[in-house]
Amino acid sequence: MGTRRAARELALQFLFQQEFSNDDPEASLYAFWRERKVSGKVREFAEKLIRGVIRSRDEIDRLLEKCADNWALERMGTVERNVMRIALYEMLSCDDIPLVVSIDEAVDIAKEFCDRESGQFVNGVLDRALAELTGGGES
Repeated sequence: MGTRRAARELALQFLFQQEFSNDDPEASLYAFWRERKVSGKVREFAEKLIRGVIRSRDEIDRLLEKCADNWALERMGTVERNVMRIALYEMLSCDDIPLVVSIDEAVDIAKEFCDRESGQFVNGVLDRALAELTGGGES
């Protein structure tokens, strides 16, 4: 597994946990890393994703709801919702990652942690987000 893929999966694990916690994200993040032996580029990129999603969550969630065609955030599965948050953060803020790579990674992770239908749902929502962000074109 590549560095960025491992980081995305760690970010997903943290964001998933955080959905069920009222703890301060910083304290939770400290505890999260204490329980895992991860360092270097994997941890660096995972932290970038985690902090970015937390910081930009309102903007990300507005875009997610806009592109999710009649799906309120609360109706989405927790894993799918957070997979898409990570991808949307990348699409909005990580210029070094091609938009389609963020989508492909999110679809693969959704299939791995959920099922094929989840992958299709994530793909559809993120394709609409791609069109929204690029004015209807492809990246």
